[in-house]
Amino acid sequence: MDIQSKATYFRELHQRRPLILPTAWDAASACALELAGAAAIATTSAGISWTLGQGDGQTLQRDEMIQAVRRIVQAVAIPVTADVEGGYGTGSVQDIAETTRAVIDAGAVGVNLEDAPGAGDTPLLEPDIHAERIRIAREVATSMGVDLVINARTDVYLLAVGAPETRLDEAIQRANLYHDAGADCLFVPGVIDAETIGRLVEAINGPVNIMAMPGAPNIAHLGQLGVARVSFGPALMQVALTTTQDIVYELLDRGTCQALESSLPFGTINGWFTD
Repeated sequence: MDIQSKATYFRELHQRRPLILPTAWDAASACALELAGAAAIATTSAGISWTLGQGDGQTLQRDEMIQAVRRIVQAVAIPVTADVEGGYGTGSVQDIAETTRAVIDAGAVGVNLEDAPGAGDTPLLEPDIHAERIRIAREVATSMGVDLVINARTDVYLLAVGAPETRLDEAIQRANLYHDAGADCLFVPGVIDAETIGRLVEAINGPVNIMAMPGAPNIAHLGQLGVARVSFGPALMQVALTTTQDIVYELLDRGTCQALESSLPFGTINGWFTD
């Protein structure tokens, strides 16, 4: 499947309500997600940063992130959407253009662009600034002949920006501005109560992406609320690391490794990467 066909297919998947979009941090995790039945996957910037020994929050260089995205894309046949945080560099429109070109060159058919961090004491970019970044990403994708699915993220809730009573309106206004600028999907992470999620879906003029988190409605309920897309951030990697620690705790404490009895066979995993 060529990249434009894959982009079209990925766009169509958003008609599922919701599209479940698990997150990969390397080629092996991407293969595991594909073989588990995922129709598409996202990358997790936090997970990729951790595998490279860096903290989350745009600590990687553009080339480091794109290289990781490329490896994930090459490992699977399903569509991949890339989390590129704030776009790297200074986050200027020139940086956004370069990052968008790099994402498409790597074979990804979606991109996640966030409006954090802002400058100085301001946690978020001014909405008009981020809207212009989205417009540039759309222009670049169009010029390359790829119908890139742009997921515009606002961190109003995740970063608890402003007084609690102002966040709903702020998130809605930002999301609608980003949609008008060319975003296909609007991502509001950090929201877990059903009432607020429902109000966001009702007021935002485009498909809404919610992050699955402890305390949030289950997938079926999110679908009933009209959520178009559910992603997981770094949660899958956090669980994997927790399981790894628990195995070692058991080994050191009791001298047993019962969890290893249910692991995927070596040959199965190795076979993902051999002809």
